[in-house]
Amino acid sequence: MSVTYTVKVEDSRPESGKKPSAGPVYRCIYAKDGPLDLPDRMHSPWEFFSESVKRNPNNRMLGRRQTTDSKQAGPYVWITYQEAYDAALRIGSAMRNQGVNPGDRCGIYGSNCPEWIIAMEACNCQAVTYVPLYDTLGANAVEFIVNHAEVAIAFVQENKLPAILSCLPACCSYLKTIVSFANVSSIQKKEAEELGVSLFSWKEFSELGSLDCELPQKQKTDICTIMYTSGTTGEPKGVILTNKAIMTEVLSIDQLIEITDKACSEEDTYFSFLPLAHVYDQIMETYFIKRGSSIGFWQGDVRYLMDDVQELKPTAFCAVPRVYDRIYTGIVNKIASGGLIRNKLFQYAYNYKLRNMENGFPQDKASPLLDKLVFDKVRQALGGKVRLMLSGAAPLPRHVEEFLRVSCCSNLSQGYGLTESCGGCFTSLANVMSMIGTVGVPITTIEARLESVPEMGYDALSSVPRGEICLRGNTLFSGYYKRQDLTDEVVIDGWFHTGDIGELQSDGSMKIIDRKKNIFKLSQGEYVAVENIENTYSRCPLIASIWVYGNSFESFLVAVVVPERKALEDWGKENGEATDFKSLCENPKARKYILNKLNSTGQTHHLRGFELLKAVYLEPNPFDMERDLVTPTFKLKRPQLLKYYKDRIDELYSEGKGAKV
Repeated sequence: MSVTYTVKVEDSRPESGKKPSAGPVYRCIYAKDGPLDLPDRMHSPWEFFSESVKRNPNNRMLGRRQTTDSKQAGPYVWITYQEAYDAALRIGSAMRNQGVNPGDRCGIYGSNCPEWIIAMEACNCQAVTYVPLYDTLGANAVEFIVNHAEVAIAFVQENKLPAILSCLPACCSYLKTIVSFANVSSIQKKEAEELGVSLFSWKEFSELGSLDCELPQKQKTDICTIMYTSGTTGEPKGVILTNKAIMTEVLSIDQLIEITDKACSEEDTYFSFLPLAHVYDQIMETYFIKRGSSIGFWQGDVRYLMDDVQELKPTAFCAVPRVYDRIYTGIVNKIASGGLIRNKLFQYAYNYKLRNMENGFPQDKASPLLDKLVFDKVRQALGGKVRLMLSGAAPLPRHVEEFLRVSCCSNLSQGYGLTESCGGCFTSLANVMSMIGTVGVPITTIEARLESVPEMGYDALSSVPRGEICLRGNTLFSGYYKRQDLTDEVVIDGWFHTGDIGELQSDGSMKIIDRKKNIFKLSQGEYVAVENIENTYSRCPLIASIWVYGNSFESFLVAVVVPERKALEDWGKENGEATDFKSLCENPKARKYILNKLNSTGQTHHLRGFELLKAVYLEPNPFDMERDLVTPTFKLKRPQLLKYYKDRIDELYSEGKGAKV
C-alpha cells in the first residue's frame, strides 16, 4: 500500500468563465491541522541571533581561511557568537549615527564572508531593510537596484568598490555612505567625496558606533529584505520579504529537520558557498544561526571549493545540482579506477544498501557495517562528517540523487522554491525513497494546488494531475516593490502562480516537468529568457529562423537553425565546399561557421556567457505547420519542436560536452 505524505484540505475547482480548472488543495501531513505560523512573541530574525548569543556566547560562529605567507590558504580562523553580536551592534549603531533610520534601505554587495552576515544582522538589529546587490542580473543591475530601492548606505566587498564607485554619478542622489568590507584607498575616498558620498573602511565605520545604543521596536510586518530577481525579461523585480515570512520559513525548516532527521545544534558546521545574495543560502544561514551552529565560508574560488570542504569538514552541505554532479562524477571515476575487484565490491554494497533503503530502512541503519567498510571512503569526499545534504535551484538528476543518498552516509533532500516563496516551498523527506526524482511535498507553512494550463495540454483534474503550481501560505512575498502591476499578474485570488508546471505523484510529492512561460533555469541556476535570446540571434544575417533550447539538467544552450539559403551557398562557393543547400547543412565546417557567427552576434549585443550557444544543428527545411512546429502566426511550438528534434538535441548536448562541432 502506497503511503501519501499530504492531506487534502479543499476540493478541486471546475473551469468557469476565463478561470481554468484547478486541482484540490494539499498540505504536508505535518501541517494537517493548519499551516505553521509565527508565534506572537516573535518579531524579527534579530531574535534568532541574540538568543543564540545568550545560549552559546563563546561558540565559534563565522570562520574563514587566512592566507599564509606562502600564499596558501591556512586553517579556518573563527569569531565567536559574542564577537559577531558586538560587531553587529557597533555597525548598526554607526548606521544610525550616519542618519540611516528604521525602514531605510541598506545595500550589501560582495561574496559570502563574515562581514556580509554582520552587515545583515546590523540591519536586523536596527530594523533597516537590507537589499543584496549583485551584478549577474546584467551590467546596470547594481545602479538600477540602488536607485529603485533608494539605497542610502551600502556595505561593499573591497574588490567591488571600483564597480560601485563607477556607478555613483548615476545614483548618488540616494546613496550617501559606502562601507568597505575591509580597506579603502585615499584615491577611492577622494573619488567618493567629490560626489558627496562618505567612504569608510570597516574598522573606521565600526568605531563610529557603540555597544550601548538603544534598539528600535520591531514588527513582524516590517520589510526585512527586498531581494531583486531576474525571472522574466526586462528590469529586475524587487521581491518584498517581511520579518514574518523569513522567520516562519526558518521555523518550518527547523520543524521538518527535527521530525524527519536530527535537529542541528552548536555541534554542527555549515559550509557557505552558494551566494548570500540569493534567498536559498540566506535562509539556510539564518537557520544555522538560530541553532547556534558554526558557518565556514569558502575562499570564493571554485578551484579550491573541495579543498575548503576538506579543511572545514562540515556536517551540513547545501548545493545546486551542478556541484553534486561534479562530486558524483569524481567519486564514480575514482571507483572505476580502483580495479575490477573493488568495483564489484562497491556494486554489491551499493545494491545491498539500496534494496534495504527501498524496503524502508533509514539510510544510517540500512547497512552500518558496509558504511564503515565501503561508503566511509565516499563520505570523505565531503570532509567525512556530512550528515545533512540539501539540493535546490534546479532539478537533481535521478541517478545522482540515488547514488548520493546511498553512498554518502548522509540524508539528502531535494527541494523547490522561488525568491517569492522565501526559499524552499517543497522538500523531499529524508529516507522516503519514493520521493527520489521529485521535489517532495509542501513545507509546513504552505498550501499548494495545480491549475490547468489548457493551451499546453496540462489538466489538473486528470488521472495524473498536471498543471501550474500555485501556492498560498505564511512564507510568501508581500509583492514586488513599487510594481503592483506585476504583483497582480502573479497573485490571483490569494494564490501565487509560480509559472512552473508540476505533476502530482501518488505519494503526494511533486515533480517539476515544464515551465509555463518560455523562461527556464540552467543547471547552475541561471535564468534564461529564451525568446529574448532568439530575437538577438535573429539579427545574424546568416539565419532565417532559430529555435534555442536548454533545460535545467544542462549548463549550456544549443539550437536548431534554418540558415539563409543564399548566404550559406555563397559561403560554400567562397570556401570550395559543395554548394547544394542540403549538403552544406550537413557540413561540419558550415555548422562551425554559423555557430561562430551566431555567438559573435550574441556578444555584440551583450548576451552573457551562459546565453551563448555550444552547438547547432542546421535544418534545410523551414519550420512549418505541416510538421506542427509553428502556429499559424509562425510562433514556435516548443514542446512539438523538442519532440521532433529530440535525437538531434541529444546529439548536440553530447557534442557540446565534448566541445566538438
